[in-house]
Amino acid sequence: MASDDVKLIGAWASPYVMRPRIALNLKGVEYEFLEEKFGSKSELLLKSNPVYKKIPVLLHGGKPICESLIIVQYIDEAWSGHSILPSDPYHRAVARFWGHYIDDKWFPALTGISRAPTDEAKKEAIEQVFAGLKFLEEVLEKSGAGKPFFGGDTIGYIDIALGSHLGWLRATEKLSGLTYLDESKTPLLVCWAEKFSAHEAVKCAMPETDKLVEFAQMLKAKFSAYIDALSPSITLFSSLNYICSL
Repeated sequence: MASDDVKLIGAWASPYVMRPRIALNLKGVEYEFLEEKFGSKSELLLKSNPVYKKIPVLLHGGKPICESLIIVQYIDEAWSGHSILPSDPYHRAVARFWGHYIDDKWFPALTGISRAPTDEAKKEAIEQVFAGLKFLEEVLEKSGAGKPFFGGDTIGYIDIALGSHLGWLRATEKLSGLTYLDESKTPLLVCWAEKFSAHEAVKCAMPETDKLVEFAQMLKAKFSAYIDALSPSITLFSSLNYICSL
């Protein structure tokens, strides 16, 4: 399909924008990427998503579709080829459940580390992140049945939901010294992360770790009056919170 029929409003550093980009790549759909400038919202974005005013927004034939995982589901239904969601209704429901868990529980715990008012609360948030990864390790073991992805032999819905956060996880690990994907704790997820990141549909959408670190440092300098006292790892989480508000 021609790129003028499909447009994606987003920003390069957003994990949520990465989701529809991967889905479109898996389907082999050509699209135009409309980059939003950080710190402002375009008229097209505000017109296309007047309720939440956030990225990403997919424009298909001029019609807007909002919210990253809803967009992924739409892409799966609108174009043939690579199947992102399972065909079995029960397995589809399970995949949606874990996609919702990642957005509703796991990711808020990750970003909640920066908002923890005490060291004890911060420790609890970190434990929740590790507990969530343990849950997902078990899901991968059961659903993958020895295969490389949550979707089996190919990238599926849960892969996209979780894999979109890998870039920021690695950037955080680099500055904080804390390893989230630990081979001794979640060996299947460590192997999965390598294969997911190396996939052709993902490589062109995954931000480079060093570039994300530079972006976080740029935001820290820009908003230094507010976050001068923050540690490097908290600065990264603050940057991610900022991106998610776009």
